[in-house]
Amino acid sequence: MNSKPNRLVQLLNENMKFILSVSFGIFLFILFFQPFPLDKFDFNNRLLFIAGCGAIVFLFMFIVKILWPWITGKNNYGSGDQTLASYLSGFVILVLSAVAMVFYVRYVGSVKMSFYIVFKIILVCLAPPVIFRFYDLYDGLIRQNTSLIAEKKAIQKQIEKYEEDNLNKSVEFVSEAGSENLTLFVAEVMLVRSADNYIEIVYQEGEGVRKKLIRNTLKNVEILLKPYSNFIRSHRTCIVNLHQVEKLHHDFSSYWLSMKGFSERIPVSRQYLVKLREAL
Repeated sequence: MNSKPNRLVQLLNENMKFILSVSFGIFLFILFFQPFPLDKFDFNNRLLFIAGCGAIVFLFMFIVKILWPWITGKNNYGSGDQTLASYLSGFVILVLSAVAMVFYVRYVGSVKMSFYIVFKIILVCLAPPVIFRFYDLYDGLIRQNTSLIAEKKAIQKQIEKYEEDNLNKSVEFVSEAGSENLTLFVAEVMLVRSADNYIEIVYQEGEGVRKKLIRNTLKNVEILLKPYSNFIRSHRTCIVNLHQVEKLHHDFSSYWLSMKGFSERIPVSRQYLVKLREAL
């Protein structure tokens, strides 16, 4: 019921200050640079005349940027339509304000028209749509950034919930013969690496770090850990827990990882480097 008045209030809040600023800028520009002769006016009348020029620009910006979108309800566009609408509205502001100002300067200011005077009036009237275009671009980037931040926060919450649920789960490492097993919380596992016919599990226990050898293959472990998104291969011989990674290091010839509370370097091969960087 109140959607149309609310839309008008929204448009006024978004654009009115900017329109007033641009109109005042036109007033100051004409006052100081005097692009057309105003010798017939005394100082007070000159100010009134120049204020009329600013009012012309203000009027057409108000009609095109506030009144027309409010009447038609077309103030929400897609990205392509929004660009077209921005250029079209700028063109309309330029044409209407230039025509109106030419007549105003000629018949109110009694300025003799020439091609040069008309050209300067067009340049003055070109400033508002150009400024508005940059304003629309800036406003669009702000809206897009706000939307992306909100989307990122929502995704982060989902990821945190998913990872929290996973980290509270336990994983059981079993030897191929089934004679040995090691059950750990997902959060406790630092890394798993191959050691000939065995796998070496490096995990946290209290304040320290322990290792356990179990006869199995890294391929089987990779399948076992696949449901947990925080595990990723860093090398053909090693799978690491991203939550335990402290930093990715590199020199001229190689990359390696440092793990929290673990002094050994964990190799990183170029084959897995891109995915590892993205994950980190």
